Amino acid sequence: MTPESGKAIGQLPIVPEELLKAHFVHEKFDTRFRACARLLQAMWRERQGLPVGTFQGRDGRKRKVGSLLSTTAAAVGRNFLGPAVAHLARREVIYQETGALIDRQRLYSNLLSSMPLAFNFFAPLRFDLALAAKVMRAIAPTIDIAAVRHVWFEHSPGRRQADLTGDRTAFDVAIVYERSDGATGLIGIEVKYSENLAEPAPPELKSRYDDLAQASDLFKEPMHAALRINPMQQLFREHLLAQAARMRGDWAETHFMLLAPRHNHHVQQGAQLYGKFLKTPGSDQASFLNVDLEQFVEALGWAGARDEAYALFDRYLNWGIVIDAVEACLRSKMDDWHIAPPTAPLSLIGKAA
Repeated sequence: MTPESGKAIGQLPIVPEELLKAHFVHEKFDTRFRACARLLQAMWRERQGLPVGTFQGRDGRKRKVGSLLSTTAAAVGRNFLGPAVAHLARREVIYQETGALIDRQRLYSNLLSSMPLAFNFFAPLRFDLALAAKVMRAIAPTIDIAAVRHVWFEHSPGRRQADLTGDRTAFDVAIVYERSDGATGLIGIEVKYSENLAEPAPPELKSRYDDLAQASDLFKEPMHAALRINPMQQLFREHLLAQAARMRGDWAETHFMLLAPRHNHHVQQGAQLYGKFLKTPGSDQASFLNVDLEQFVEALGWAGARDEAYALFDRYLNWGIVIDAVEACLRSKMDDWHIAPPTAPLSLIGKAA
C-alpha cells in the first residue's frame, strides 16, 4: 500500500534505479529493504557532510559506494554516533575476547553494517547501567530485571568449549542483570539491520548441537533439518548457546533476543518461522524474544535518553526520508501530456456499444 500522510508506514518502496545511482548505492542483488537501508545510510552520510568511500572489486577497479565512509572519515570514528561511542568501539576491539571475530573494516567504514549499529544502540546502556535497566525492562517486560550489571559486546560464555556449543558462536551483545532475588541472568542478543538471515552458514553443525537440541527441551522437533539451515540456523545456534550456559550453571536464567528492524521482512519472517518450532519455555529453558529496533528506540527515549533515541532513529529508521526522495523522483518524471481526443463523436460510441 502507498503511504498516507500522518499514518504509519505500511511497507517500504522499491527504490527507482536512477535514485540509487544518484547516491552511489545501486547494488544489483540488494533486497528491497536493503536497498532502502543503503540509501538511508548514504543520505545520512551526505547530511553529515562526510566523504563517500570506495570499494575495490576483484578486477582491481574502484567505485564509489554511498554506504561506505572514506578512509579518513572512518579513521576518526565517524561511523559512530559520537566520540565516546567511537572510543568504546576501539577499546572493545583492542580488548576483544580471545577467539572473537571482529571485522575492523566493516566496523569502522561500513555504514550499513550491524556491527557499528550494535555499538551505537548499546553504548548509551553501557555508559549508564541505570538507563540500561529501564530500557531492558521496557523491551523485555517478562524478565525480572532489578539491575543491569554489565553490557558486553561480541561475547560468548566460552568459545570452542565442549560443554557449550564447541564452536565460535557468540552474541553481538550480552546483558548481565540481577533479579529481584539477587540471582544473575544473561540476555544474549543478535542484532540485525539490512541482513536477511541468509548469510553464509557453517558447512556442517557440530554433533554437539544435536545433543543440546535434544537435551534442552526447547524444540518441538529437535532433530528437524530446517533448524540447521537458513533462515533459522543462526537463531538455532545462538539460542542453544544461551541454553547451554544455563545448563552449565553459569547463570540462574538465560534468554536469547533477536533485535531487528520492523520492516526487514526477511528477518521478521525468519523469526516467526523459528518461533513455530519452539515449545513454551519452562523455568529451566532460555526464552526467545523478538524485539523491533523501533521498540528499542522508543524505550530509550521513554527512559530519558531522548537525544540518543532521536540520533538512532535519524540514522537507522527514518524511512520518511527515503519515501520523500522516492516521491520526488517520481514527480520528476511527470510530463504535461494529454490523450488525443477520439475521432468519432461521443454520441456514436454509445450506438457502437
